[in-house]
Amino acid sequence: MKKTYHLCLSAGEEALFRDLEDYYRGFNCFALALYKTDSTGLVESFMSTHAHKLVQTHAPKDLMFNFRNPYAKYFNNKYGRSGRLGEDIHFTLEVVGHHHTIAAASYILRNALHHGVAPLPFAYPHCSANAIFRREMGKFQDEALLPARSYSRFLGRYAEYPDSYKMTESGVFTRESVLDIPQMEDLYGTPRAFNFHMSRKSSEEWEAEQKKDANGMPPINLLSIESGVNMHDESKMLIFESGKADYRNISDIDLCTELDALARNRYGRQSVYQLTLKEKQSIAEYLYRVRHLSESQIRRCLVLPK
Repeated sequence: MKKTYHLCLSAGEEALFRDLEDYYRGFNCFALALYKTDSTGLVESFMSTHAHKLVQTHAPKDLMFNFRNPYAKYFNNKYGRSGRLGEDIHFTLEVVGHHHTIAAASYILRNALHHGVAPLPFAYPHCSANAIFRREMGKFQDEALLPARSYSRFLGRYAEYPDSYKMTESGVFTRESVLDIPQMEDLYGTPRAFNFHMSRKSSEEWEAEQKKDANGMPPINLLSIESGVNMHDESKMLIFESGKADYRNISDIDLCTELDALARNRYGRQSVYQLTLKEKQSIAEYLYRVRHLSESQIRRCLVLPK
């Protein structure tokens, strides 16, 4: 029987996904890895510096290997980068019990909220929150699908995937065709219960509920989900959870896209990875003093060492 795991690949202070194409390719690599390892995807969330996944699998290491390696090859080729992408060891946590699974899934789907990127899970496009109870939540618009013969344009000629996988005209597999959405809907029970978990605040009460699983496992909470992710501390994430963030700030995806275009158009480089340290420092000074961006965001989007 497959076990349930929370898996997370983090790149520390380097952006794993720099533009929209990267997010699409990342999800496609995850989908292909699920099929290759006979694993089941439940929910996921792709942030700029890390990617959370809740899966059922016999082989979590193989699953992450088959996700990381193809994506790293694509990323390194696109940006003129070399070497391992992401931290040496990905985070793995076995999840046991009904209440623990709900907590893990909910924290993963709310990841953009916790990092101050979106005011609600449903406002963030790079997670599966909008795929669960989609019709019941009033989300009726479907993106046009590609014929299967066109998938190779986005996956490569030799990619293997089941006939059940469907791809949009944007070149990304649909979450409904890749993930076990019916299992997640059974887990939450009703759209109302799902909506409650997407908006409830972290609390001792939520942790106490997980004791009903009687499995001896510690409760799933914000710290356990974010273990190994170097982006925000717990106090900051709890503030963001309350909706107290400035969502007008430029996102990592927009800033990375802008900086890579600058590297190409002004400096004649493939991406920011080819800029000299002096060039990066000059850009960083402008972003900090004139645009008033945070030092941490500048460093991860410019790939600027401390």
